[in-house]
Amino acid sequence: MPDIVLATLNAKFIHAAFGLRYVFANLGELQPRASIAEFDINQRPLDIAEALLAREPKILGLGVYIWNVTETAEVVATIKRVRPGIKIILGGPEVSYETDSQEIVRLADHVITGEGDLKFAEVCRAILENNSTLPKIIPAELPDFSRITLPYEFYTDADIAHRIVYVEASRGCPFTCEFCLSSLDVPVRAVPLEKFLGDMQKLLDRGLKQFKFVDRTFNLNIATSKAILEFFLARHQPGNFYHFEMIPDRLPAELREIIAKFPPGVLQFEVGIQTFNPEVGHHISRRQNYDRLADNFHYLRNQTRVHIHADLIVGLPGETVESFAAGFDRLIALDPQEIQVGILKRLRGTPIVRHDTEWQMIYNAQPPYEILQNRLIDFATMQRLRRFAKYWDLVGNSGNFVSTTPLIWRDESPFANFLRFSDWLYARIGRTDSIALARLAELLFTFLTSELKLKATRAAETMARDWQRAGRRDMPEFLREFLPVENLVRARAGKSSLPKRQARHLAAGQPRG
Repeated sequence: MPDIVLATLNAKFIHAAFGLRYVFANLGELQPRASIAEFDINQRPLDIAEALLAREPKILGLGVYIWNVTETAEVVATIKRVRPGIKIILGGPEVSYETDSQEIVRLADHVITGEGDLKFAEVCRAILENNSTLPKIIPAELPDFSRITLPYEFYTDADIAHRIVYVEASRGCPFTCEFCLSSLDVPVRAVPLEKFLGDMQKLLDRGLKQFKFVDRTFNLNIATSKAILEFFLARHQPGNFYHFEMIPDRLPAELREIIAKFPPGVLQFEVGIQTFNPEVGHHISRRQNYDRLADNFHYLRNQTRVHIHADLIVGLPGETVESFAAGFDRLIALDPQEIQVGILKRLRGTPIVRHDTEWQMIYNAQPPYEILQNRLIDFATMQRLRRFAKYWDLVGNSGNFVSTTPLIWRDESPFANFLRFSDWLYARIGRTDSIALARLAELLFTFLTSELKLKATRAAETMARDWQRAGRRDMPEFLREFLPVENLVRARAGKSSLPKRQARHLAAGQPRG
């Protein structure tokens, strides 16, 4: 049995815990005495505690995040009741700030705040040597990448075949956006490029197809970004897919040139815009050039086949419903394939709290600490916008309704008309999840034809194209009477090796607007 068990609860099974592998890789001589145990938040905390106790560890290290803190606290409480002698060490962003107010911190023996890649091993050595002078809260010095062992060999073959594999070429962010924990993580530190690319080659050789970079600002250092993109382009194989988080207004010619060479559908850029309101941007210390942003979007949509995932946030201080609506409509006009409408969260440690009094920011006390209301948006309206965000993900982002979605607004305001659809849909089904795709399609068809008075034949033909594009053989019954016979049967499309949403958008082969 291992003396040290590193564990966490992932949001879903498909996610592989990047942080655990970093800590494990840097255990040094303790590594043979350690093991990794991964769970997910859909498992019962009592069963997780049982599985961990069965390993009989002396030390249990747990990664705590906003998505798993509630369940992890229950696991810790159970283990401490049953085996109080096990030393529990917590780490992760959720327990790196505001430690005095957290029950999970009270239950644990030690908490490592900050980046614990190296500090965890140091604490374990002290515990195993019976050092009783360790404090409860142990700050980790910001580690230099020249001292950190990279973790990629500890992704298993099963991880590579079936799970999302995370990689990073840098840590930190030079910007100071007040809603984001990365604003506290300075300076930006780069992984030694030669070592990093060597490890990426090993992952490619082992058959990894999808690389998800977690760098907050991948295109900050243009020379490094270009070198990494050139590396993957030179080794690209059908089915490979690369995800990067990009600064939206920074896309110089040398990056454009290499990006344009990638085949369709294999690059995804996550672009955090968050707000188009300059005054709101000033409130949250976010700087961006909207003209350059628009020019970059036009280039990416017209000259490349990059899949753009753009982010906007509901509930920022100073943002009215009207200004958010204007920003949403402006983003629709820029035509990204996906728009994630996020609800503002009050992450522990972020300076967004300085606006609480002036803007009357009220957040949910339970994770993920989303905004409930503020001075400009009352609770009922915020709930409508929350539903808007969830329905938009199901309809606008999923790739199931690429051609159908624009019929909701046609030449009118996308935000206003989709909000109308959102209100209408919720009034009929009273929920925002567990909606079968065929049922959602039928409701969307009903809205288009009964509420917007769109001709049934046009709505049916458009929806049928979306339905068939995803390779579905059988046409829904509610569409059949409005379609010509030749549209009712079509051979199933070949399976794409790209992620499902991206593959559907790529199959559409046209701008959304």
